[in-house]
Amino acid sequence: MGEVFAGRYELVDPIGRGGVGAVWRAWDHRRRRYVAAKVLQQSDAHSLLRFVREQALRIDHPHVLAPASWAADDDKVLFTMDLVAGGSLVHLIGDYGPLPPAFVCTLLDQLLSGLAAVHAEGVVHRDIKPANVLLEATGTARPRLRLSDFGIAMRLGEARLTETNLVVGTPGYLAPEQMMGAEPDFPADLFAVGLVALYLLEGAKPDAKALVQYFAEHGTPGAPKSIPEALWQVVAMLLQPDPQARFRTATGARKALAAAAELLPEPGPDDDLIEIFDQIGPLPSEFAPEGPLKRASGVDTGSTTSSVPSAGSPEPENTPGLGAESNGRDSAWPGTDSVPVDPRQGIVSRPTPAPTRTPAPPTSPPTSPPPLPSPMSDTGSFHLPPPQGQQPQQGGQYQPSYSSPHEFTHVLSSPQPRADPSTASYTAQAPQVPPSAPPVPQHRGRRARRRPGPPAKVVIPVLLLALACYAVGFWALAHV
Repeated sequence: MGEVFAGRYELVDPIGRGGVGAVWRAWDHRRRRYVAAKVLQQSDAHSLLRFVREQALRIDHPHVLAPASWAADDDKVLFTMDLVAGGSLVHLIGDYGPLPPAFVCTLLDQLLSGLAAVHAEGVVHRDIKPANVLLEATGTARPRLRLSDFGIAMRLGEARLTETNLVVGTPGYLAPEQMMGAEPDFPADLFAVGLVALYLLEGAKPDAKALVQYFAEHGTPGAPKSIPEALWQVVAMLLQPDPQARFRTATGARKALAAAAELLPEPGPDDDLIEIFDQIGPLPSEFAPEGPLKRASGVDTGSTTSSVPSAGSPEPENTPGLGAESNGRDSAWPGTDSVPVDPRQGIVSRPTPAPTRTPAPPTSPPTSPPPLPSPMSDTGSFHLPPPQGQQPQQGGQYQPSYSSPHEFTHVLSSPQPRADPSTASYTAQAPQVPPSAPPVPQHRGRRARRRPGPPAKVVIPVLLLALACYAVGFWALAHV
């Protein structure tokens, strides 16, 4: 079985290595799904600071692969992301070589869409390259691209983690201003997108230095034979050495790309289909698509429940989704999906389980409770697990060992044996529900009599007087 990290993430097998740590396929016992986990060995403060900066990024976009949760355990930390199985653009070019222009336009449009969302948060990626652009394993269907690896990304105006004269990034995908030590800005990311586009169209890594030199000496070159003129105009504008001559925003580049894509010929029936394969590979023998086949030691029981009932325990009935999330949220109580509400009292109460045979109480209470595990939430906070020593009741519900009867929201729990004889008679009583009050008889009351109005001999003279006053007033206004 794999190593369990922070009581929640079970590491399955390594699937890659990033700039600051190894990437593993892991099983999330709380959300019950496979995720990609980047694990960092806390070797030095500089790497840890970069790691913390990357996991703090939260961008929700279909073409951005940002960290989703994080955890720490002893001398290691990790954060998790969605598991993307189709490999990177490097795998795609290795399988097919140069790609058709229409297919490249689809990939570039998704890349610019994700980059626009990153720039909207004021973040400069600084490391856009084919290895950091991942693909879902969609087969021959429409590709789905994800921009990943924000290890050296930074916000505009944020303090830099390197010296002023130190260049950070991947050689061959750096903008000219980055090579000269300029402050990171959005046009530098767009220059890297232009290099990625050229890589997809030609099937080989472009020579960025030679391109910059040619642009500076001879201006924009003509379109290569394999690239349509309309698409080349967009790529060439991304590759301008002067950042002021490039597109200013990813959205502007995306609009120009859409106009160029309309001028491309439709793919013919003889064109080869591009299929994006699963590059991760099968699961180890100890794991299934639904999770690990055996429960590993070290898994926090407060954040997950086993999908296989233990021997000798009845299977819960009418509890769909037990042990998993309900409606996208954690259950209200550990191990349950819903909590019944008593309409007579307006407070939450737990259903009383059927009476079961209880073991004899211990002769003496334990001197000190065992240490509690500390599962982490998605935002780095801690969830308090249920107290140790409690036994799961029917339906997977937990009963607290003790709660004060003087609390206003207290509801008497089911019988629990106590070692203290002075309180045994009190705690062993079944929940007492007060009898409902008898219905109050309703007496039919007399209908109130309608109050009579004034007599006619009074109403008629008053109305005539009012009409006379109205006529006099109208006549006076007409002669003013």
